[in-house]
Order: sequence, then structure tokens, then C-alpha cells
Amino acid sequence: QVTLVESGGGLVQPGESLRLSCTASGSGVSTTAMAWYRQAPGKSREWVATITRTGIPLYADSVKDRFTISRDSDGNTQYLQTNNLQSEDTATYFCQIVVGGVEYWGQGTLVTVSA
Repeated sequence: QVTLVESGGGLVQPGESLRLSCTASGSGVSTTAMAWYRQAPGKSREWVATITRTGIPLYADSVKDRFTISRDSDGNTQYLQTNNLQSEDTATYFCQIVVGGVEYWGQGTLVTVSA
């Protein structure tokens, strides 16, 4: 059984930063890519970033140059450093991995950007 637990969300003002974390547990989690998605109120879920099992980062155009994805050396925890947050970044952020062809999601962590 694979579980994902996110943390680090909160209420910030425009221009501020947050560091989101996602800890994965279960067989195979350290040998697969890990990703972040987000879902804003009233909108569909969208991909934000992925870090491959070899540490290569990939970003959506909307967050490139502001967000940084990283991963612990044990491969079980990933981070999303979110800088210069804007109101359009307000969303619930979800951690996602695929293990053995099965997709797993965390419960999400809410990021609210408001003046």
C-alpha cells in the first residue's frame, strides 16, 4: 500500500514563498517519478511539476522560473519551493506518483495567496 502525505500549505501575500513537502511510503516509491498537481476552486486539476527518479525536473510553463521541485536522497520525500506566489497560484496542491501502473494521490495541501 502506498500513501502520500503533503504539508506546507498556508495563507501568504503576493510575492511571498512557501515550501511544500510530500512524503511517500510503501514499496517502490523511491524508484519512480514524483509529481505535483494543483486544483484551483472551480477549475480542473492541472500538472505543475515532475521530478524523475534520476532527479530531472520538469515544469509547467505557468510556474517555470518561480517554482523548484526537488527530492531527498532517499527518494521518499519531494519538495516544491514556490516563490513569488501570485493570486492565480491559489489552489490545493496534490502529490502524485505511479507505482506498478497504479496512480496514487495525497490528500492535498491548500495554498492561498491573498493581499
